[in-house]
Amino acid sequence: LGVKQLIVGVNKMDSSEPPYSESRYEEIKKEVSSYIKKIGYNPAAVAFVPISGWHGDNMLEPSSNMPWFKGWKFERKDGKADGKTLIEALDAILPPSRPTDKALRLPLQDVYKIGGIGTVPVGRVETGILKPGMVVVFAPANITTEVKSVEMHHEALTEAVPGDNVGFNVKNVSVKELRRGYVAGDTKVSPPRGAADFTAQVIVLNHPGQIANGYTPVLDCHTAHIACKFAEIKEKVDRRSGKTTEENPKFIKSGDAAIVILVPSKPLCVESSRN
Repeated sequence: LGVKQLIVGVNKMDSSEPPYSESRYEEIKKEVSSYIKKIGYNPAAVAFVPISGWHGDNMLEPSSNMPWFKGWKFERKDGKADGKTLIEALDAILPPSRPTDKALRLPLQDVYKIGGIGTVPVGRVETGILKPGMVVVFAPANITTEVKSVEMHHEALTEAVPGDNVGFNVKNVSVKELRRGYVAGDTKVSPPRGAADFTAQVIVLNHPGQIANGYTPVLDCHTAHIACKFAEIKEKVDRRSGKTTEENPKFIKSGDAAIVILVPSKPLCVESSRN
């Protein structure tokens, strides 16, 4: 899912039997480690912290109720870290780089009509930069318009960068023409387009039965929510290495990773993972 860094907080330690039980914590840690390993994470790179959100144990300060807990530690390619509290584990997360050098992509979360201003789409900048005066296109509807102004928390911005949740006023476009799930981009630099079908790597985390060609679940991709059909399961792959383990399987099940061709019920904006 693109989540590179993970912390596991084992909450409600005050409610275990007996309270603050080391054996119960170790049992949960073992079970969760097995699960996250199955879906492609290395447990050695994940901080496990026993906590009580209600009482504050190991949240900001080390808890005297769990003297058996000697602290968390993890090792990643970019270094090691250790500590005793959840706040220290959060502080050890490496902030991602903000991809301002890439083409603008802004999935719409909502669209408002504001009196005296006009149509205001709202969303978070994922990549690129949004500025007043830019000519943007909304895909897959292919609606083009000029950005009049950009605001965040009621303050005007000269530019919005990745991570910013913004509202921006657009010219000559009605609220009815835009909808959640559309993606805004710069008309001049690699504008977004709708895809009639696409190839995806999927991991089946949990499913009661087998998934075969023709299966049509609802896909949530950025802010879009749309039914997509498994047109063809091309191959099963190893979750970690990506190497092919089986060509043209008849079905996939819980725990499997696969390369599949998906066909949305109407065009959907997606990007290749390398972009």
